[in-house]
Amino acid sequence: MTATLCPDLCTIFLLKVDPDEVNALAQLMTWKTAVANIPYGGAKGGIGCSPGELSISELERLTREFTQKLHDCIGIHTDVPAPDMGTNSQTMAWILDEYSKFHGYSPAVVTGKPVDLGGSLGRDAATGKGVLFAAQALLAEYGKSISDQRFVIQGFGNVGSWAAQLISEAGGKVIAVSDVTGAVKNSNGLDILKLLKHSKESHGVKGFGGGDALDPNLLLMEDCDVLIPAALGGVINRGNANDIRAKFIIEAANHPTDPEADEILSKKGVLILPDIFANSGGVTVSYFEWVQNIQGFMWDEEKVNCELKTYMTRGFKHVKEMCRTHNCDLRMGAFTLGVNRVARATVLRGWGA
Repeated sequence: MTATLCPDLCTIFLLKVDPDEVNALAQLMTWKTAVANIPYGGAKGGIGCSPGELSISELERLTREFTQKLHDCIGIHTDVPAPDMGTNSQTMAWILDEYSKFHGYSPAVVTGKPVDLGGSLGRDAATGKGVLFAAQALLAEYGKSISDQRFVIQGFGNVGSWAAQLISEAGGKVIAVSDVTGAVKNSNGLDILKLLKHSKESHGVKGFGGGDALDPNLLLMEDCDVLIPAALGGVINRGNANDIRAKFIIEAANHPTDPEADEILSKKGVLILPDIFANSGGVTVSYFEWVQNIQGFMWDEEKVNCELKTYMTRGFKHVKEMCRTHNCDLRMGAFTLGVNRVARATVLRGWGA
């Protein structure tokens, strides 16, 4: 498989959607799908808004208007939208319905849809589950396992909450988490199921009684084995990199570590599993969903999860092989793998001649 057939368009609804950042994220998607070895390219798009401040009807009108402007640019074999920050399965359902008004019913035009509209079982948890599989592969490389590690997770949205739940179920000790409302810490391990219930009822982790309140700005510097940034980009920077005490960083967010921080952390011996591999579970299961829609055949959840684990485990093996070949760190290994695959596909198609 090569990453030049069907670009994947991740859709963002955020207060600030900067064109330069969106372009950078689109490029990252290209390398991510190449590392994952799925037949997608990379694209990104979004709307500058505050989705949390809009009503359901306002979000629907906004999404449908967005699709009306975009419907000729997306399609089953062109751009396939998927949910990202500020969007969800309902957003994808609206895009599917609006697109179908112009082009006929086409479930494969979007991924991350509700299961009732042709979405894939396991898609909601896919990025978090991919983070779990990535963590297992990384830790196994160093003779460790999930169950003997302490985790700190920044971000308790879809990715962070699923990662926390799955890591906890695997025996890992999640000692601190944060979201936009605040942060909570329990050195003996947070009860993630109770925290999930509290977060849903209270719209955030703030006020959770199963731990102590923590300054969210200090969360990244908590003493832990594995730090998982699962929120916004650029949160690990020159200003805080020297104070980070984690031994491993698994980038569940897109580009959470800036280049200066990356250099500082590398010199400290911190092992960073880069975003273009670590959070590729979502786009991988989006690919599975697209395949199911094209075939008209739905997989059971066990098959989805089994295939995802195979892709993530194999992907880590390929990244490590690239690291050994070029004597480089995991980030450079992942980028080298992705760029090489895109370059090879480009040359084979005759574009590089």
